[in-house]
Amino acid sequence: MRMRRRELILGLGGGVFARPLSAQAQQKAMAVVGVLMPNPTVWVTLTLEADLAALGWQSDRNLHLLFRSSNGANEALPALAAELVVQKVDLIVAAGDPATIAAQRASSTVPVVAICDDMLGSRLVASMPRPGGNTTGISILASELDVKRLQLLHELAPQARRIGILADPTTISTRPQLANAARALGIELVTALAANREEIDLALNRLSGATIGAVNVLASPILDDGRAAIIERLNHARLPAIYQWPESAELGGFAGYGPRLAGVVRMAMQIVDKILRGTSPAAIPVEQPTRFELAINRKAAQALDITIPESMLARADEVIE
Repeated sequence: MRMRRRELILGLGGGVFARPLSAQAQQKAMAVVGVLMPNPTVWVTLTLEADLAALGWQSDRNLHLLFRSSNGANEALPALAAELVVQKVDLIVAAGDPATIAAQRASSTVPVVAICDDMLGSRLVASMPRPGGNTTGISILASELDVKRLQLLHELAPQARRIGILADPTTISTRPQLANAARALGIELVTALAANREEIDLALNRLSGATIGAVNVLASPILDDGRAAIIERLNHARLPAIYQWPESAELGGFAGYGPRLAGVVRMAMQIVDKILRGTSPAAIPVEQPTRFELAINRKAAQALDITIPESMLARADEVIE
């Protein structure tokens, strides 16, 4: 049973209904949008298509989507981005730092709508209100949220005095902020790095063999790609873990905190809509999520023999029994 404490309202404001096409868009019979991802996430693809349809862009009518996935291999992204440019796409949606960098290097003129952990910190844009260049998008507040998740994990599993950090070195590092937070909390961190699917297994082996009591799985498209395997491995190792998206708790993870991924995709598609209707990406401020959810899987906690403090259950937006 799932108990929803508060309804997520991210993205329900303006621009979710179909609008008449601008004169510029009407002149073009078909908009071509490339989607560059490190992983072929089916449900994200369906969410993206539904969001664009709600905004008046329907596949096979006035929209053609070209999906390209590196299947977890970041080194394949530059060639895939170049392929999209050759296909004369009107815009590229890029997920994660490596995909965004690949799209930027493939073309300085094709607009890029990125979904990244920290677009300013990764130097993907000149500034948040005035991104400049050909790139704008959604910045997910990775530095703040990775630290917040560590704090929440400490409250959810206070017995853990050493906490593992599973991090992706190809995205912006939040480890300095995490180290400061750990000192303030009086806990020790053990870090394991994974930049692709093969390295995820090695990193999980290291964490499973370390004397730790919990794991903070940091923000990363690669780690999200391996989410199901990571959840299974950490649950089997009897290690409570907190993940980037609340949806992870619904898939069996111990806990998740952050914006809903579906809401982030919706925000990005609203930006895509503006660009397809003629607005320059340089004139569209980078957006950030404003609503965040804490989801706790009580069933997973019971399997791990962890009693979650009642105060934390009361704070949760969703408790999965």
